[in-house]
Amino acid sequence: MSRSRTIDVPGNKAAAPEFLVTPETLDAIAPSGDRGGVIIGSNPQNEAEAASILRPHPTRMVTVGGLYLARQLALRAMATGAWVIIATGRPGAWKVLERAAGQTPDGKPVPLVQIRRLAPFDLPRSTEDTPLLVIHDGGAVPQELFPPRAPWQTTMYVLPYLHPQVSSGTAANTADLVLLQRLPLNQAQLSQRIWSLKNPQVQQLTQLKDDQVIALGNMTWTMIRLVTSKKEQEILGPIRRGD
Repeated sequence: MSRSRTIDVPGNKAAAPEFLVTPETLDAIAPSGDRGGVIIGSNPQNEAEAASILRPHPTRMVTVGGLYLARQLALRAMATGAWVIIATGRPGAWKVLERAAGQTPDGKPVPLVQIRRLAPFDLPRSTEDTPLLVIHDGGAVPQELFPPRAPWQTTMYVLPYLHPQVSSGTAANTADLVLLQRLPLNQAQLSQRIWSLKNPQVQQLTQLKDDQVIALGNMTWTMIRLVTSKKEQEILGPIRRGD
């Protein structure tokens, strides 16, 4: 990728600064994008596409598709020094992040990553020095357990597919950024109703390759090709659409 740009996220008046993590962690996961943004992949012009998802505003984002995309974003948020808390009913699927973060000298997991059960709990305070990414992996119709209420807190909802009830849910309708992987026709048509898409956009969603996503936001419709580093491949395996 020869150049880079940052996807405009509504309300993004300041980009996240750089954060420091241990050299071991940086060696294990991909670096962040320019100006504190998290690199998602490359656009058709071969420019790196980054989004400032860790910012001084409460932020919601949604991924629709397989776990690979969500886990890669979490790894890259870790590279900026963000705390990553995962609320999930399938903790084994997220253990790779815990292993990637490493261990403390006494053999315990580094607290940079926490895997918790899918139930309400108190979140740590998010600040400019310690931004917080809360990952809600609660199925296709997630409950609003951890709405972002504070600056430097981003809540990412991981949806395996689009469900009709999502059209009336808070997560999809109020998301600042949505990342969509390939959808079957009936779900692409549902996305049209949720986000007022045009027919060519619906068709494009059904034709995405395994390594392609659509970034949907305020005045944003960008096709992105996922890219992965050698270290990420060792942690997550090859890029794929499914889990």
